[in-house]
Amino acid sequence: MEPTALTDEKRPSPLKTHKKKTSHTYEENKVKANSSASFPLNRYQFNPHLARDETITNILTKALTVFPSPDYSLCLSLLPPQSLTPNPQAHSLAEAVQKLSALHAHLVNAQYEAFWTALDGDDLYADLSADVQGFEEMMRVRVAVVVSQCMQSVERGLLEAWLNVKDEAFERFVGEVCGWKIEGSEVLIPLNKENEARSTVVRENVKFDQLGRTVRRAYEQPA
Repeated sequence: MEPTALTDEKRPSPLKTHKKKTSHTYEENKVKANSSASFPLNRYQFNPHLARDETITNILTKALTVFPSPDYSLCLSLLPPQSLTPNPQAHSLAEAVQKLSALHAHLVNAQYEAFWTALDGDDLYADLSADVQGFEEMMRVRVAVVVSQCMQSVERGLLEAWLNVKDEAFERFVGEVCGWKIEGSEVLIPLNKENEARSTVVRENVKFDQLGRTVRRAYEQPA
């Protein structure tokens, strides 16, 4: 037997390895900054017979947890067209994609209260996020990150609605997870390079000969 044949026979199938890595992608409670949640869908483009609806929805759900990055939109672009078309059939992949896309729309439009209302108001969302460990906690962290990038303070009641957590649980999350301070009805967010207001001075140097040519053209007679 040739050495290459023996090697190929003992080498694990790359598709099996890919499937194992895909399961870890949505089971782990974190996403690497330099990785994309859409990566597992790449091979399904060339091996559509291996695609499973549950795996696809798990990847899409995981992609929601890294907003406002374009991962979710990239995942949609890798799906077959029929997955993006509304389908009256219950519990179909197309229905799940439409549901998750509705959540994504709330997130990208900063409609966080509407996001939690939709998530809590449909049992299908509970099924879709069941395999993504710590889904709700990751969503709260991502919302908090976005808020910290554009605000220095926020009303407590508003932030409670955005994070979908109240009372002692809210105070614990804000203090221990975010490191923010609560003063009365306000939540104070420390300054960072994103939310700090800085004045910007724009200066442009225009040479006199450039200005002279512009003035001369204004007085030139048309040919």
